[in-house]
Amino acid sequence: MPGLVAFGRRWAIGSDDFVLPGAFELFVRLVWWVGILAVYAVHKGQFNCPGGGLLHSYLLVLLILLASIICVLSALVYISMQGTISNPGPRKSLPKLLYIRLVLCLPEFFWAVVGAVWVSDSSVHCEKTVINVIIGTVIASWVIIIFTVIGVVIVFDPLGGKKTFYLSDSLNRNLESSQSGQLLYNMKNTATRVWEKRIRLLCCCIVQDDDHRVAFTSIAELFRTYFSDTDLVPSDIAAGLILLHQEQDKMENCPKEPEEVLCHSPSSLVTDDLDVELENAAHYMLFAAAAYGWPYYIYTSPFTALCKLSGDCCGNRPTDSDITGSDRHNFHFGSILKITGLQYRDFIHISFHNKIYEIPFFVALDHRKEAIVVAVRGTLSFEDILTDLSADCEDLTLEDVLENGFVHKGITQAANYIYRKLINDGILNQAFTTAPEYKLVIVGHSLGGGTASILAVMLRNSFPTLRCYAFSPPGGLLRLSMPNMEDLKRRIVRIVANCNRPKYQILLRGCWYEVFGGDPDDFPTELDGRNQDALTQPLLAEESLMVRRSPSYSALEDESHLNSPPQYPHLYLPGKIIHIVEESSSKRLCSSDIKYTARWSNETVFSSILISPKMVTDHMPDVVLKALNSLSQEPGSCISCQTREECNTNLVQP
Repeated sequence: MPGLVAFGRRWAIGSDDFVLPGAFELFVRLVWWVGILAVYAVHKGQFNCPGGGLLHSYLLVLLILLASIICVLSALVYISMQGTISNPGPRKSLPKLLYIRLVLCLPEFFWAVVGAVWVSDSSVHCEKTVINVIIGTVIASWVIIIFTVIGVVIVFDPLGGKKTFYLSDSLNRNLESSQSGQLLYNMKNTATRVWEKRIRLLCCCIVQDDDHRVAFTSIAELFRTYFSDTDLVPSDIAAGLILLHQEQDKMENCPKEPEEVLCHSPSSLVTDDLDVELENAAHYMLFAAAAYGWPYYIYTSPFTALCKLSGDCCGNRPTDSDITGSDRHNFHFGSILKITGLQYRDFIHISFHNKIYEIPFFVALDHRKEAIVVAVRGTLSFEDILTDLSADCEDLTLEDVLENGFVHKGITQAANYIYRKLINDGILNQAFTTAPEYKLVIVGHSLGGGTASILAVMLRNSFPTLRCYAFSPPGGLLRLSMPNMEDLKRRIVRIVANCNRPKYQILLRGCWYEVFGGDPDDFPTELDGRNQDALTQPLLAEESLMVRRSPSYSALEDESHLNSPPQYPHLYLPGKIIHIVEESSSKRLCSSDIKYTARWSNETVFSSILISPKMVTDHMPDVVLKALNSLSQEPGSCISCQTREECNTNLVQP
């Protein structure tokens, strides 16, 4: 719902977000009140000890104060349970209750100080049980006060004052257009500065140069643009993701028409080709995983990796290979050797150098496949995350390969860096001098997969027979592109705004479904029964969640409601795509007996982000490698027509 407006500013919390935390505090307060009442009743006639009068007064006032807080909390929780996400009308009295609750914090704070003073007074000599109860009470009071302050800090919105003015007055439509434009310009600048400060704070542990400052500003602009047109709080987004996941599961369970489940493989490819490619992919995925170095090796072999690496840490580095960047104790290179099974002499160049737009990679000779392998590392550092988030589009034109193409800025910069190293520093010339008959293969996972894809396009003219295997490429190349993120935001706004259930029910049932499984909840929505033409227009409830008319709806009158917004160019995977699907006995996180199937796919299949509790774990390199090894050992699983998209591996072969 729209963020709660209190004290003249907007907060990053909704009026329906007090149900669960309020219920928890209410439970604690009730137990606390009953305990104090029991102590007071048992020791009612035993307050004649030194300091007993103060103790009697303290407990009596505390009982009254706790009773008042419990009454206010009960009303707060009840009011917060009313209405729906997009219908805050039944909760309009909640700010007043919130003010009363915060006013009660003052005597609670004062009484906590009094209790602390009383407990520390050495002249008090009462029964030890009573004193211990008071000590517990004082500690509980201070814990609740501290958590309240932390909660206020978390939900504080630095732009709350400006957003409140913007929401209530709609940019003061009566102002001159120049004044409105200036106000909007100032709001945008302020929002950008806030996001930039947040990013700098998150990246405070890395050395920041001019490239970082430019990236911070660019990413801040991206976040400001993405979040500026909606009035959703974090719990709204969580509820939307839960609803979208259950909606997807319901759609998967619906019977499919025959034409919906037919596989359409490229005409020049047969099942044997897919088997061969899967075997090659499983082989080269080892190189892509090895590029992560010791973090991946220790993650996959936590009990033996350190012992194995410690035996090689003092070993001599290879003299025939060129190693740049920091590799303290030789752990990175030792891990690469263990994972790939190669020898020292098989490496031509290894770079552990890592800055924004400059990611580690290595070049090695793969004698088994007679290939020169360029393996690019995926996201592993803050610098890599900044490269991922530099998601602006820039033009790329390559003679006879690509003309006026749009590419992901950060990934393209990383590909340019590796390209210059390979060509200008003569690394590939050295490799082909050593093995002139070998073919060139470029591999990478995640950020490394995206970089490998663009690098392969850049090298295509010089090496027309090169091959590229890109595993789960990110950013503008696949699911995290700006069009897909805009599409996801639009779908979240639509399904959240039109669900007729309170948010707390959505969150509780959604958590149960994700953990324990079962059938998806059939949450009624205002979308039920509407025709397709009506669905192409933003509904009234959706408009209430928009700070201004969202660019997501800028062309809904002409396009389907699931098409990506036109202001962002569509970015697609180059080459051919193999889509790997997980088929398991259970859809929950703890499922076992996992089996995989693979099929040829096309870039249009990945135009939307699908929500799954395993969407992060399925992206991990060890899971991708496990799936590929399973498929390469079971060739019969290579022609599936299933439509689930929970585990995705995309192989790019320019």
